[in-house]
Amino acid sequence: MTEPRGSRRQRNAPTISDVAAHAGVSPMTVSRVINHETSVREATRIRVQEAIATLRYAPSPAARMLAGGDELRLGVLHTTTSLFYFSEFLVGCLDQASRQSAQIIVEQCAVGAELAAIDHLLNGGVDGLLLPPPLGDAEPVLAALRARDVPVVAVSTGRAPEWALSVSIDDRQAAYEMTRHLGALGHRRIGFITGAANQSASGERLAGYRDALTDFDLDADPALVAEGTFGYRSGLDAAERLLDLPDAPTAIFASNDDMAAATIAIAHRRALDVPGDLTVCGFDDSALATTVWPELTTIRQPVSDMARTAVDLLVRDIRQRRSGGSGGGDHPHVVTDYALIRRQSDAVPRRRPRPSS
Repeated sequence: MTEPRGSRRQRNAPTISDVAAHAGVSPMTVSRVINHETSVREATRIRVQEAIATLRYAPSPAARMLAGGDELRLGVLHTTTSLFYFSEFLVGCLDQASRQSAQIIVEQCAVGAELAAIDHLLNGGVDGLLLPPPLGDAEPVLAALRARDVPVVAVSTGRAPEWALSVSIDDRQAAYEMTRHLGALGHRRIGFITGAANQSASGERLAGYRDALTDFDLDADPALVAEGTFGYRSGLDAAERLLDLPDAPTAIFASNDDMAAATIAIAHRRALDVPGDLTVCGFDDSALATTVWPELTTIRQPVSDMARTAVDLLVRDIRQRRSGGSGGGDHPHVVTDYALIRRQSDAVPRRRPRPSS
């Protein structure tokens, strides 16, 4: 078959990564020079322009059209354990991006492959990154992005770095309020299922649970804390451990709705009535909270709204940099409101013996 004229030249045409390597800079710096941003040092600009001339690099027509307008490309890097959380996050991102003339580019990565995924996104010309959990707590990821001066917003992190933008709720106070609610119902032994150890929000929620136990003189037996990872399977295992205790809890508070749903499944398997024999509460108020039976009492974390705020912060940061500013907007950490939502999965503890398993 005859090869179309010019196809070989196009296939061998230099890329933005080739220009970056030739000039000794990042692909994002090349993009800034092409887009005539004022935040690039003059010596660097000249070096990039010389590389462009030497390699005879020309952006594609689509890239030139994108650069000439006000449209931005925002990367979403994720390796999430909860599809319910991520689906709500992505809905918020797409909604706000459409209002801001921005494109959302989603990149999923396996654990350990985060840096390669970052390279792929930056080589594809994204202007900044949104990091849903757990990546907003991943030190190698944050260090790589800071070294390349990439605009970034971390979402649902309890320890955002000073140089980055972030959006979260007060996880510690929210967990405190839920535990206090369970104590007010009359529960003395309240089990707790932690989240993934690599996410700062997990530690904040555990701290809030422990604060409430202390403040309201509730049973602080260490055996009442079971390790989870935010995944449904980990919730099954954690609930089994808690309910196997000789003096089992009358309420279990899980660090997300996935693990709370798993706890309800274990309770049903053991012929325990929820909430008659066991109160179960979650965190997030994802779509799963109203899918399971009984519907979950949970902490509403406004994930979609947080994603919208994150997109807005990132767009403003990028445009500020393009206009010659330092970016970051004084590096604000936005804390959004949460709410305790009562449904059918919580009740006062039963005063009669539980049925045997």
